[in-house]
Amino acid sequence: MPSFDITCEANAVELKNAVETANKEIANRFDFKGSDARFELKEKEHEITAFADDEFKLGQVRDVLLAKMAKRGVDARLLKFEDPQKIGGDKMKQKIAVRSGVDSELAKRIVKMLKDGKLKVTASIQGDVVRVAGAKKDSLQEAIQMVRAGVTEVPLRYENFRD
Repeated sequence: MPSFDITCEANAVELKNAVETANKEIANRFDFKGSDARFELKEKEHEITAFADDEFKLGQVRDVLLAKMAKRGVDARLLKFEDPQKIGGDKMKQKIAVRSGVDSELAKRIVKMLKDGKLKVTASIQGDVVRVAGAKKDSLQEAIQMVRAGVTEVPLRYENFRD
C-alpha cells in the first residue's frame, strides 16, 4: 500500500551554515564593531540564541539571520521567536526555537482535514510525523495538494514515499 510521511523540520546542515555565515557577517560589519552581537546554535535542543548590545541591534541581528536563511533556502516560518531578555547592563538575548516535527494540534488538524476531504486515504499520527496511506498514488497526490492548500503557517515536507 503506497504511503508517505508529513514532517516539519529544517535542513540541519543549511541551518548551521546560515547561522555561521550570519556570525561572519556580523563580525565584519562596521556597525557591530566592539559589540557582543552573535548567534549560538544548539542543534540538540533545536534552538538558536541571539545576543546583542541593545534592542535595536538585536533587531538588526535577527534581520541578518533571516537574510542568510533565505539565501540558503531555509524557511523562516520554522523559527519561533521568544521575548527578548536583559542579561545585565544593556545587553540583550533572545531565544529562537527551531520547529522540529509536526506538533500534536497541527497533526490532529491534518488528520481531520483528510478525513473531511472524503479522500480514500488513511492518516495516522506517529510521534511527530503524520503517515498517510492510500490504495492509489493519485489519491496520495490529492492528499498532498489538500494539505498544501490547508496548512500555510508552517512549511511541511512530504517524505518517505513508499510504493
